[in-house]
Amino acid sequence: MKVLFIFYVPSGGVETLNRQRSIALKDVGITCHFLYYENRRNYLNEHYNPVFIKNDEEEIINLIKKHQYDAIVITSDFKMVPAIKKSGYKGKIFVEIQGYGSIQQTRYGFSIGKTLAENDIDGFLNPRTPHISTLLSEMFPNVPKYEFNNCFDCSHFNYKATGKSFVQPIIGWVGRIEDNKNWQEFLNICFLLKRKLRNQLQVYLFEDPTLSLPEDREDFFKVMKKYHLEKNINLLPNIPNEKMADYFSIISDSGGFLCSTSKIEGAPLTALEAMSCRCPILTTDSSGIRTAVTHNVTGKYYEIGNPKEAVKEGIELIQNQTLRQTIINNAVSHVKTNFAPSLYAQNFKKMMTSTLPVSN
Repeated sequence: MKVLFIFYVPSGGVETLNRQRSIALKDVGITCHFLYYENRRNYLNEHYNPVFIKNDEEEIINLIKKHQYDAIVITSDFKMVPAIKKSGYKGKIFVEIQGYGSIQQTRYGFSIGKTLAENDIDGFLNPRTPHISTLLSEMFPNVPKYEFNNCFDCSHFNYKATGKSFVQPIIGWVGRIEDNKNWQEFLNICFLLKRKLRNQLQVYLFEDPTLSLPEDREDFFKVMKKYHLEKNINLLPNIPNEKMADYFSIISDSGGFLCSTSKIEGAPLTALEAMSCRCPILTTDSSGIRTAVTHNVTGKYYEIGNPKEAVKEGIELIQNQTLRQTIINNAVSHVKTNFAPSLYAQNFKKMMTSTLPVSN
């Protein structure tokens, strides 16, 4: 069985998921190919299976005809569905929704999808994201929905002891410098934490500058300067995924945590990476995060728009060692149990062979 996965760019959570499921699905006899419309970076993370970079519709259709895929999974891009159907492709087509921006943006995207593709797809794939599930049920009541957790392989991406002692806790943040990631609030939290910890604070900010607008970056540096965080923040652009485990482990050993300030998110892949590396997470309730984080069990929540509460919860993660270790241990166990690659592979294969929705 051969499946083609299509997405815009090899970056962010979808790329991480593709790399993970490339290995997981091989164990159940499914070969994965990956197509991205463009690559804005000068490197490509290992996918363990063929990767194509094409944005010409005719070239894409020729690729599909050449490889005779049993199924095609298109992440977010409804506009590709009519072209594939028009080409005479007879296999299954699934639209995967890993995240779509705000609820308003998601609703708008789905309204376009209803016009373009509602009658041409065999189902939706969604990693149990609450707001996505609700909107899919409302707007596509007659299209099958397949809902199960993404996979995450803890055996390859996990904690690596640094053997170092740290004077200052390190706070991590991962994302694009754009509105939904809520970077403004993150900088406010850093400012308050810095004051609370008497300037004993370092920040690792992981980003892909190719995915942000120049005006947003200009605003970011203005706010960073306003809060006098220039010496505290380390900008780390385009870190290869295989090196992120080292960074999350450093944050863990420093006594810090990963902070997620997003307004709305689909799948919690960054959170899973941190949790697997024993790096605790403080997060907003961004919908998709709920499958990963339970407050004071596998991580911590704070109310979005309330940076003072974020600081309070963050300080507890730093200073309350008993709670910190309990959260870390619970988080690792949760990822291993509920996001196991073997579980994902079983669910995906059911989706490929069954006409009934798979929900897990």
